Amino acid sequence: MNQQGKAIIFSAPSGAGKTTLVHHLLNNTDLQLAFSISATTRPKRSHEVDGKDYYFLQPAEFLTRAKNGEFLEWEEVYENQYYGTLRSEMDRIWSLGKHVIFDVDVVGGLNLKKIFGENALAIFVEPPSLEALQFRLRHRSTETPEKIAMRIAKAQSEMAYAPKFDTIIVNDILEDALIQSELRVTAFLNKP
Repeated sequence: MNQQGKAIIFSAPSGAGKTTLVHHLLNNTDLQLAFSISATTRPKRSHEVDGKDYYFLQPAEFLTRAKNGEFLEWEEVYENQYYGTLRSEMDRIWSLGKHVIFDVDVVGGLNLKKIFGENALAIFVEPPSLEALQFRLRHRSTETPEKIAMRIAKAQSEMAYAPKFDTIIVNDILEDALIQSELRVTAFLNKP
């Protein structure tokens, strides 16, 4: 893989708002960003589109592709639910002359930061509190109570990784978080 652009990595516990921030940045055409579509084995939600939101793969195909070295990074985030970044996504985005933006879990974000080094900005999106995170997950109406409890438990351990990222944005007031993400990404992309 021949790196031709910079990498912006957004990571957070589920429900912290990283996807909202990423979509906001993608709408700013001056930034020249393109979304890295992750592959996953989790079930597709009703509003999601295969090849746009994720590449939805069966576990056997995912593991075969991982064994064949097709992933830049991958992991089992929840039991039998794998997520990963396909090398072909980087090639696709850089061939467009754009910078890649990732919306990935915390461990995946740190793995990508190691891979891209100085050419990456790793941003941790932090919820204002675990209570606020639980409220957001409940009102998202995409998860069962059991899944919400699992995500909250995982969020507690993920919060400990925040200091390992280049910068932290607390997503308490959305408008402030949108401005902060835009300022930090713009400054990074304009840096020689």
